[in-house]
Amino acid sequence: MIININIGLLGHVDSGKTTLARALSTIASTAAFDKNPQSQERGITLDLGFSAVVVEAPARWKSVSPDVDKVQFTFVDCPGHASLIRTIIGGAQIIDLMLLVIDAQKGIQTQTAECIVIGELLQRKLIMVVNKIDLLEETTRVAQLQKLNTKLRKTLEHTTFDPESSIFNVSAVQKINIESLLEGILSQIEYPNRNIDTPLVMYTDHCFSIKGQGTICTGTIVQGSIAVNDLVEIPVIKEQRKVKSIQMFHRPVQSAAMGDRVGICVPQFNAKMLERGILTRPGYLHNIYAACIRVHRIRFYKFAIRSKSKLHITIGHGTVMANITLFRSVIDTTNGNFDINNEYEFVEELEAATSAQTEDLIFALLEFQTPILADTNATLIAAKLDLDAQSNCCRLAFWGRMQWYTHANNYSLDVLPKFKVFKHKLKQGFIQRLINENEAIVENLFSKQGNREIYLGKKVELSTGEIGVIESTFGQKSKVKVHFINGLKTDTLDELKGGRLSSVKVMLKYKKYIFNKQLSLVQ
Repeated sequence: MIININIGLLGHVDSGKTTLARALSTIASTAAFDKNPQSQERGITLDLGFSAVVVEAPARWKSVSPDVDKVQFTFVDCPGHASLIRTIIGGAQIIDLMLLVIDAQKGIQTQTAECIVIGELLQRKLIMVVNKIDLLEETTRVAQLQKLNTKLRKTLEHTTFDPESSIFNVSAVQKINIESLLEGILSQIEYPNRNIDTPLVMYTDHCFSIKGQGTICTGTIVQGSIAVNDLVEIPVIKEQRKVKSIQMFHRPVQSAAMGDRVGICVPQFNAKMLERGILTRPGYLHNIYAACIRVHRIRFYKFAIRSKSKLHITIGHGTVMANITLFRSVIDTTNGNFDINNEYEFVEELEAATSAQTEDLIFALLEFQTPILADTNATLIAAKLDLDAQSNCCRLAFWGRMQWYTHANNYSLDVLPKFKVFKHKLKQGFIQRLINENEAIVENLFSKQGNREIYLGKKVELSTGEIGVIESTFGQKSKVKVHFINGLKTDTLDELKGGRLSSVKVMLKYKKYIFNKQLSLVQ
């Protein structure tokens, strides 16, 4: 029995990831080693590449599963170019372990740091691979590598990764220490926990038609299992197909499960419609138009995050634009989960992250410009991908797991009014004249065009502490009459009678619910 482990090769462009994948592998897929003509022309990886090697399973696995005698490492070669970050994120979500590939001459670069962040938030195990050591001067190579390895460990001290994570110094071109790297991977990889009892979800990354056979969809099963003759759904075209055959790296199989890299053949459909997407059990996933997540800031993102702005949201292999609304919890909650029945305060802006910043309980409502397909606990990653790809800055802003979502297309009318997200509002005016000890005329509290009627009966507070109620409108413009049930204090009366009317401020405080017109004015 063979168990498949997916290992991602991530790092900055031109760090030698594809050459390393070739050195580690003995089996190549149709999408391995930059076979794409554009990749060959430009000399860089443009899409995910897949290759594999089969080795003896670790003896320690026998106690978990005695039937397992082989382990197949499927290497996911991710692009390194900054402009392909969404492909990198998609590739990282299907892996069990991350090989962070670093150029021995250049050390950590911008996309190296972004890959560390992606590995952190997806909680992947990390092995660092310093490549191209053959390009270092032989006389100073040992000293240079020792210095670089020390620097890499210090970098990890500021992450969730163990600073003592393994580092392998290799040359993929000359195959120096490649066997040691394979042995290191084998010694550290744990027996995978595969969830095969849940409905099928398969991330497809390549799709093509073969005349006379059907359409081939290649991808990774991220949950559940699949077998020949199963019915699968292609949600993007809302059609179902029966699985005619399944292959794993050119080897025919009757079934496959979570973690396996497979190619499945189904009856013909337009392959261009599913170049990158999802296959599922029929009826399992439906379009999600909006979702709510708890915001986990990415500390390297040095820009403010603003409500009503737009960010790129990556879910699995897909990336869409979304409008962002931020809000914070106003009650203590032990589990940190969003509850539509609780009240939340609108947040205009989160300032740029700092290392000393405390983690507030902030949530984000994401309104997708294009509906997404995602499992209910999917990880969503927000990024500003329209930043200059050549700039030396992290574009990943925050991430979170989906805690609320809606399938309703008209959610803004039917669902959002249930959200109790409010803004604190303050209107200020002053007493224009005193009627008696209990009544006064207030002006400048409202604009001349404002609707004063909706504020009748609302409480106001003077800067001197007295509480009053707006009793009626006064005149044709912006004035109102305020009644003070307990009367005005002697000092306040003296101030007003002395002609210093504007020195006593009248304040109207209330909460305005941003999604519900009926609850737009609450004290």
